[in-house]
Amino acid sequence: MESLKPLSDFFSAIEKDYRISITHIGVYAALLKYSGDRGFTSPIQVFSYEIMRIAKISTSTTYHKCVKELNEYGYIKYEPSFKRNQASKIYFSCSAPSI
Repeated sequence: MESLKPLSDFFSAIEKDYRISITHIGVYAALLKYSGDRGFTSPIQVFSYEIMRIAKISTSTTYHKCVKELNEYGYIKYEPSFKRNQASKIYFSCSAPSI
């Protein structure tokens, strides 16, 4: 069950973070799934449509808002590529951010 540790750590970190919504949780879980499918490499290189499909999000506006907020809140480090044919990079934070 070691593969569930990152998700468990995330839930512990967000327990008292009122800013996190169910959509943030869905995006974060989808990012972890995507990372796990690729051997938990860091950083992961993703296109928004790949994560949107896993997280069941239908608009790129919602996806980008959640990813940017997760980045601002310190749960991930997001490096957008701004190019259609180049994936963005996402790093997972090792420690819980302060609220």
